[in-house]
Amino acid sequence: MDKVTKTELDNVVVRFSGDSGDGMQLTGTLFSNLSAILGNEISTFPDFPSEIRAPQGTLGGVSGFQVHLGSSKVYTPGDDPDVLVVMNPAALKVNAKFIKKGGVIIFDADTFDKSGFEKAGFKTENPFEELNISDTIQLIPAPLSTLTQASLDGMGFDNKTVLRSKNMFALGLICWLFNRPIDQAIHFLTNKFGKKPTILHANIKVLTDGFNFGNNLHLTVSTYFVERSHETPKGKYTSISGNKATAWGLIAASQKAGLQLFLGSYPITPATDIMHELTARKDMGVKVVQAEDEIAGITSAIGASFAGSLAATNTSGPGLALKSEAIGLAVMAELPLVVIDVMRGGPSTGLPTKTEQTDLLQALYGRNGESPAVVMAAGTPDDCFHYAFMASKIALEHMTPVILLTDAFIGNGTSLWKLPTLAELPEIKPNYVKPDMTDYKVTSRDEKTNVRYWSVPGVEGFAHRNGGLEKDYYTGAISTDPENHQKMVDTREAKINYISNVIPELKIEGDSSADLLVIGWGGTQGHLMSAVSSLNKKGNKVALANFNYINPLPKNTVELIQQYKKVVVCELNSGQFATFLRSKVPAVEFLQYNKVQGQPFTATELEEHFVTLLK
Repeated sequence: MDKVTKTELDNVVVRFSGDSGDGMQLTGTLFSNLSAILGNEISTFPDFPSEIRAPQGTLGGVSGFQVHLGSSKVYTPGDDPDVLVVMNPAALKVNAKFIKKGGVIIFDADTFDKSGFEKAGFKTENPFEELNISDTIQLIPAPLSTLTQASLDGMGFDNKTVLRSKNMFALGLICWLFNRPIDQAIHFLTNKFGKKPTILHANIKVLTDGFNFGNNLHLTVSTYFVERSHETPKGKYTSISGNKATAWGLIAASQKAGLQLFLGSYPITPATDIMHELTARKDMGVKVVQAEDEIAGITSAIGASFAGSLAATNTSGPGLALKSEAIGLAVMAELPLVVIDVMRGGPSTGLPTKTEQTDLLQALYGRNGESPAVVMAAGTPDDCFHYAFMASKIALEHMTPVILLTDAFIGNGTSLWKLPTLAELPEIKPNYVKPDMTDYKVTSRDEKTNVRYWSVPGVEGFAHRNGGLEKDYYTGAISTDPENHQKMVDTREAKINYISNVIPELKIEGDSSADLLVIGWGGTQGHLMSAVSSLNKKGNKVALANFNYINPLPKNTVELIQQYKKVVVCELNSGQFATFLRSKVPAVEFLQYNKVQGQPFTATELEEHFVTLLK
C-alpha cells in the first residue's frame, strides 16, 4: 500500500448501519459528539425500526445513524453518504442505493457469508455485483467480528458479549479514517460505562484496537479531514438532540420565571426522552410524574398549573388525541400549559419510530367547541430549546395552553448548539393578579390583551373557583346565557389573536425578489433551506418562508405571501398547512409538494421539484 495522504473536505456524510443490536445509534452519537467538540458543524439522522428486535441479519432489523459534518453551516444530515459502514449484508442491501459515486463502503467481512446472504434475501454470493454497486465505490473489507474477538481474547466474556463491542472497533476505524483523536471518545465511554469498569475497559480496548488497525494497515490511499467551522460565533458549544433541547428549554423558562417546573407525562415513542431528561434534573427543582396514562398526565399538569407551577406534558400523535379534552379544559379555565407533541407516523400507532408532520390540524382544531390555543413548531434540533422556552413564556404571560410541535426527525436528531446564558434569555412576566385589585373574579382580565389575571391559590383575598363550565364575563359565576357565551368565545379568540403582536414577523430567506416562494413549517426547515440555497447559488431566484409560529400567524403573513407570483407549500403530510393557509390568506393559489413516507425530504428531490416550478 502506498503512503496514506490526508484529503481535506468541506463536508462529509457518514452512515453507520447494522442490526438493531449492533449499537449503531451509540456509535453514530459518539462520532457526531466527537466531531462537534472538534468544532465541526453537525446534523444527524437516527433511523431505526419500531420492532423491539427483528430476527438478526434480516432487512426488518436494520438500524442506521447518519451524520453530516461540515466546516461551514450544514442544514441537513445529508441526502446520501460518502462513507457507509455496514455490519452485515442486510444493512448493505437496505443502504446500497444511497451511497454516492466515489464513496467508500466499509463492511464486516465476517458476516458476508452464505448464512448472511440468505437472511438478507440475496440470490447470489456476490452482493456487490447483485446490487450493481458502481466501480467508483471503494470497498474496504474488515473482519470486524474476528478482530473484536481477538481484541477481547482472555477477558472472560462470552462470544455474544464480545460481539456487542464490534461497533467500537468500527468507531475506532472511522476515527482513524477521519483523523479524529479517540481521547474524547474514551471520555464519552467513561461517562456512559463508568459504573461498569469491566465493560468500560473492554470498549476502550476495542476502540483503540480499531484505530490502530486502520493506522497500521493503511486500508485506504487517503484519510480525510474536515476543518473546524469558523462561521460559528465564539462560545461554548455542544451536540444536542431536539428532545434534550426541549427539556432544557423548559428548565430555562422555569428558572427565568422563578417557578417550579412540573411535567405530567406518560411514555410514548419518540417523546419519552424529554421525560427522561427532566427526571434527571431534580437538582433544578423539576418535578416529574409518570402517570398511569396520557389523560392522567395532562390533568396532573393542569392541576400543577392551577397551583402556580410552570406545567408541561409531552407526547406524540396518539397521546395528543387522548389529551384533547383536557386541553379544552385548559382553554376554558385559561390556565398556562405547555403541550409538546413529537410527531410520528400515523394514524393510530402507525410508524412509531418514523417522522411525519401529520398532527398539525389536530393541534389546531382537534377539540370540541371553539377552543383556540397557540400552536408553534420548532425547525431544528438546536432551536427546540428556543421554542420550548418561548412556548413557556407565551403560556405564562398570556394564560393559555401552547402546543409545541416537533417531530421524530428533529427530536431524535442532533445539531451543534451554542449554550446561552440565563441572562441572554428574555424575561418572563406572568400576568399575576395585582395586590391592589378589588372585587377579583376568576374572569378578571387585562382589557387590552384579554389575558386573565393569575391568582395562585393561597394568596389572601383572591380565592376563586375555576373549571370547565362557561363563566359569566363579569361575575365569574357559571353561566348558560347565550349572549355571554358569545362574548366569552370572542374574548378567548381575541386573546390568542393578540399574541401576533408579540411574536416575530415572518422573515424571507433566499432571494426575496424571486417569483417563487417556498413555504415550510417546523422540521422541514433544514432541507428546504439547503435546496433553496443551492438553487440561489446556481443563479435561480427562489425565496423561502419557514413558519415557527402557526396560530396565530405572524402579523405580516398575508402581506408577504401575496407579493409572490407562485407559492408552493412543502409538508410531510397531505397538505395540512396549505389547507390552513387557504383559510387565512385570501387570493393566493397555494401549490403543494407533499410526502408521507415516514422519512424526511431530501434536498435533491426538493430542488428538482422547484426547478420544474421555475420553468
